[in-house]
Amino acid sequence: MKPDLTLDLAPIVPSLTLKSGNPLTAPVNVVVVGLTSDNKVSIYADSIPKAAATKIVAALVAVGATGKKDEVTRIPAGSLATADVIVAIGLGSEKTGFTPEQLRRAAGSATRTLAGFKKVAIAITAVDAIQFGAILEGAAFGAYSFTAHLNATLKKAKSPVSSVAVFTSDSITAEYRQAHLRAQVLAQGVSFARNLINASPLHLAPADLAREAKTFLAGTKVKVEILDEVALATGGYGGILGVGQGSSRPPRLIRMQYKPRGATKHVALVGKGITFDTGGISLKPPANMHHMKDDMSGAAAVISTIRAIADLELNVAVTAYAACAENMPGGGAQRPGDVITTYGGRTIEVLNTDAEGRLVMADALVRAAEDKPDVVLDIATLTGAAVVALGLRTAGVMGDQVVRDAVKASADRAGEEFWTMPLPEELRPELESLVADIANIGSREGGMLSAGWFLKDFIAEGLPWAHLDIAGPAFNPSAAWGYNHKGAVGFGIRTMVAFIEDVMDGNVEL
Repeated sequence: MKPDLTLDLAPIVPSLTLKSGNPLTAPVNVVVVGLTSDNKVSIYADSIPKAAATKIVAALVAVGATGKKDEVTRIPAGSLATADVIVAIGLGSEKTGFTPEQLRRAAGSATRTLAGFKKVAIAITAVDAIQFGAILEGAAFGAYSFTAHLNATLKKAKSPVSSVAVFTSDSITAEYRQAHLRAQVLAQGVSFARNLINASPLHLAPADLAREAKTFLAGTKVKVEILDEVALATGGYGGILGVGQGSSRPPRLIRMQYKPRGATKHVALVGKGITFDTGGISLKPPANMHHMKDDMSGAAAVISTIRAIADLELNVAVTAYAACAENMPGGGAQRPGDVITTYGGRTIEVLNTDAEGRLVMADALVRAAEDKPDVVLDIATLTGAAVVALGLRTAGVMGDQVVRDAVKASADRAGEEFWTMPLPEELRPELESLVADIANIGSREGGMLSAGWFLKDFIAEGLPWAHLDIAGPAFNPSAAWGYNHKGAVGFGIRTMVAFIEDVMDGNVEL
């Protein structure tokens, strides 16, 4: 009898509300206020009455608060508010103003550290609906916890904040309400992606990932098609099958389509979905191999993105592919030196089975082009070289210059760290094979860039394209910071949603 390995991975996000008035009289457990660190410590919250703000500052300074960036200070509310606790989040100097991402991280730092409290009011000045939306997003991202594997009969971790009210002194306009909706939608997508990535790889085989995607997208206007191992073999998806053949748990290709009436633009998304990556026969070192459950972060991102696009009812057609396999060194695994035939007929010499993500992406990229999109983005935890080059918080983006630069602009607006990378022509010859159309690795130097060249070979001629390598920021292996907890980050969703909004608004030249 097989054990039940099903998990409840449905996203749980706090309820977000917009409020005007005085947060100090709100029926909440905690009031969060912004604190600046200029000539004197000051409350940065236009919804707090001045007299009350003076008293709160005096109490905070008495316990050592300075307002420096990322500082979190708690004091009992006492007679200052109806809440039990007041929390000040340091914003740093106000002299140059605050970016939406600074406010997003501040709100997230607050809610992340307030697990165990149910209701929170946030009072941080927002100069417009964009900043207001950022505060909402950060608060929601920070209020996250993954408990799916905890024994229900034992004491669990403290529950995250379940209700967040963000206060403003401004009138709540249509722009503010749209920012509220967008924040709630993004919070749901990020939470779902985090749940998928944090789940034990034992519990998330390719078929499980496909099932979870179908469940998450049920009831929306997104149509889901799942190709199992038989359909993949019939269709000639040799890249996905080759990677998955060493596992007892067969691969899947998830195709998701959102096609609103009247849409004139069509974006294709392709995500890498390696549910666990041992490296195959080219086995990885054992240290930190458990982090390789995050190798399906690209797939999680495209699933969450297309749901967000549908929920926001954006007038852009989106087709998303998640290429899912488990890379294991079983008796049937592909060997270094094998030649596989990918979807569309191109052959690849597999020189290293740990360069597997590009093999499943090759199949999906060729298939995506058949849908005749105007542009394609692929997103993957593709190379360790990206981490070496850019660290753990910055992703690389490369491809056609117009699309690459548009992705960077969208990422900047969304508050995610991307850096544009080149595709030097001298790296392409290193992928030449003696026996096949292309080899799956080049030299070690410039590994992120040669991987981009490999993918480019599977992009239809003339199809605008960019590749997003999120190997660094997809997973946070160390201390929590801002709205990011230890573990899964849910990276790339905000950038892709912003990019599709920019396509809809005509801000991307296609």
